[in-house]
Amino acid sequence: MKRRKRKQAFRRDNEAPVALKNGMALTGMHVYVSGRVQGVAFRYSAIREATALGLEGWVKNLRDGRVELLVEGEESDVNAMLAWCYHGPSGAYVTDVEIERLPYSGDFSEFNVVYY
Repeated sequence: MKRRKRKQAFRRDNEAPVALKNGMALTGMHVYVSGRVQGVAFRYSAIREATALGLEGWVKNLRDGRVELLVEGEESDVNAMLAWCYHGPSGAYVTDVEIERLPYSGDFSEFNVVYY
């Protein structure tokens, strides 16, 4: 008797499972961006970028001066959003980006600002 394969693939680096939906690899990412990232429209630029990429999740300012994002969607689009986080909008100066890969949850329907 053959076993059915699960609708989930694992990354080679074993970071986080990638869900498969309609042949698309879906994943999530939790990101902390440091530097001059508050007061430069980082959150609203992130919304514009994430929406253009078709991603879901949220972005918020932290009291320690960083910006936090939780991003979900198609793996290549999530990676494109991560690449954007390394420079942000024109007024930002990014000094560090911390990344945690997460399994896709499907809990979000759009990308919004979250307030403390």
